[in-house]
Amino acid sequence: MLAIKLAIKNLLGAGLRTWLNVGILSFSYIVIIFYNGMIDGWNIQARNDTQAWEIGAGQLWHSEYDPLDLYTFQDAHDIISSEIQKNIDKQELTPILLAQASAYPQGRMQGVLLKGIDPEQNILKIPSKLLKMDDLEITGIIGKRMADNLKIKKHETLLIRWRDKNGTFDAIEILITEVFDCDVPTVDNGQIWISINNLQKMMNLSNEASFFVANESYTHTNTENWIFKDQNVLLENLDKIIQSKKGGSAVMYLILLFIALLAIFDTQVLSIFRRQKEIGTYIALGMTRFQVVKIFTIEGSMYSIFAALLAGLYGTPLFIYMIKTGYAMPSSS
Repeated sequence: MLAIKLAIKNLLGAGLRTWLNVGILSFSYIVIIFYNGMIDGWNIQARNDTQAWEIGAGQLWHSEYDPLDLYTFQDAHDIISSEIQKNIDKQELTPILLAQASAYPQGRMQGVLLKGIDPEQNILKIPSKLLKMDDLEITGIIGKRMADNLKIKKHETLLIRWRDKNGTFDAIEILITEVFDCDVPTVDNGQIWISINNLQKMMNLSNEASFFVANESYTHTNTENWIFKDQNVLLENLDKIIQSKKGGSAVMYLILLFIALLAIFDTQVLSIFRRQKEIGTYIALGMTRFQVVKIFTIEGSMYSIFAALLAGLYGTPLFIYMIKTGYAMPSSS
């Protein structure tokens, strides 16, 4: 207790020098907590948005379907069996059909991916209900990045050319009924969403799908030509990215702590040279070398305690404000 009292008295007696070190260390604490919270929040939002917009509670893939290989899309589809149709009727699965196509915005040509989805589905966050319009006109919805890329706006038409299962080319103009905002690039970039019934007619693939998205109530049973991928499999690549980002952020923590601790170390070393008379007095009073070293060690430790209290004093309202309001991030295209 004597060493602690002496350490506190010496720190308070140092005045401005102590509070400069405490301020630097507390700022390091705030930056570390803020950076860690931002990265964790970013990662959690990425996983949640991917589940809400793209993968649901899992996906049922055609055996030949590979999302990283566009050449598999042409053959990766099959008829929806009666067993799977029962799950669709229970709203446990929603079918999605894929087709490659070319878009012609303002006379330019650009490769796109047509995705047919059930307008009545409620598993994914995609606003597919906006596809329910007059059957005489094919409607579509696209993401903001895709709209910026095509330079097309809501309620404008877009010429689409595709090739059906027999290799016959055809073209039609579709009406863009909605430009939705989505943070998942695999749902936005290069994709046009239309009604699955329309895409099946366009491709001559009656009652066929490329894969299905499941919700939490779906229970998988072995089905021919279909392979179930759960969330762990579908989020594996994203989880690896998150782990690598956490490893990189640890370097930032170490640099900030090193800067703060270096300032405290320099202060303590200079303090030892300036306080030689005080150290001599301690020894004259009968203190051992270990007891003197203990006083200076406690002083160094008290910096971290004072810094934690100071960080809590101005950091708590700052973080409460950030939780409520957040801050804007620039959108990537």
